[in-house]
Amino acid sequence: MIKKAEFVKSSQKYTDCPDPFKPEYAFIGRSNVGKSSLINMITERKSLAKTSSTPGKTQLINTFEMDDIWYLADLPGYGFAKAPKGVRGGFNRMIYDYIEFRKNLVNVFLLIDSRHTPQAIDLQFMEWLGNKQIPFSIVFTKLDKLTSTQMQKNLNHYKVELLKKWEELPKIFTSSATSKIGKLEIIGYIDSLNVTLVDEFKKEQFKKEY
Repeated sequence: MIKKAEFVKSSQKYTDCPDPFKPEYAFIGRSNVGKSSLINMITERKSLAKTSSTPGKTQLINTFEMDDIWYLADLPGYGFAKAPKGVRGGFNRMIYDYIEFRKNLVNVFLLIDSRHTPQAIDLQFMEWLGNKQIPFSIVFTKLDKLTSTQMQKNLNHYKVELLKKWEELPKIFTSSATSKIGKLEIIGYIDSLNVTLVDEFKKEQFKKEY
């Protein structure tokens, strides 16, 4: 359970983000995948991340601090077709530079709408993460919109598609912001990674300051 969640800042590029002395976990997905709703669900805050009926609303890297221990980064959605081409290009540079060069980034949570079959843009993004050796997990969202049979069918479809290029599947979560499915699993996973990482980052901060 997250007891304290605070907005820290919005940044136009990774170099403007908070000092990298705490473990950071990024959430990203195609526009309208339910990212803001998921973030609000796992943090138990109704409007920590701003939700909107307009896809592509998040246009900056929004950083939140959790329990004074770790950072949550809300990244712009990719694949927003209605944004001007130049703006889309700017989003892509922001996202890719952040993911590749943010020193304290521990894991990328890639959100996928569970209602859809594998989309080329998602598969390409996963392949890029793999090529850059960026740790990532898949979070299937909007589980409440499907029957358990449909969900299992779509999940298996994704696994088959991924195993065409991957020897091993990334960690997979299923979630629903409405029924709060997946909340404990995602937070538990972050907590398990933080067990050793928090002290390591504190040592790095101490070295820089002294």
